[in-house]
Amino acid sequence: MLVHTVLFWLKKGLSFEERDTFHKEVKALGAISSVDQLFIGQPAGTTKRPVIDDTYDYCLTVMLEDVPAHDAYQEDPIHLEFIKNCSHMWERVKIYDAE
Repeated sequence: MLVHTVLFWLKKGLSFEERDTFHKEVKALGAISSVDQLFIGQPAGTTKRPVIDDTYDYCLTVMLEDVPAHDAYQEDPIHLEFIKNCSHMWERVKIYDAE
C-alpha cells in the first residue's frame, strides 16, 4: 500500500466559485483507476499544539496499491487535467508519500 498525501495552500482572495471548483476537481481524482481510496479534508478543529501544522487549506490523501499504481496516477489524464485547471489556485503544495 502506498499513501500519497498532498497539502495545498491556496492563494488568498480566491472566490467561493474558485474554491468550489478546486474542491470538485480534487474530488474527481477519485475516478482514476489506480486509486483505491481518496480522502479530502480541511484542517480539523483539534486543540492547537506546537507539533500540529494547520496552516494548509486542503489535504488530499490517496491510497494506491504500490509505486507503479502511484506512477499511473501521476500520468493519468484526470490528474493532468486537475493540474492544468487548478495549479493557478495554489501558492504552495507539499507531498508526503509513504509505504
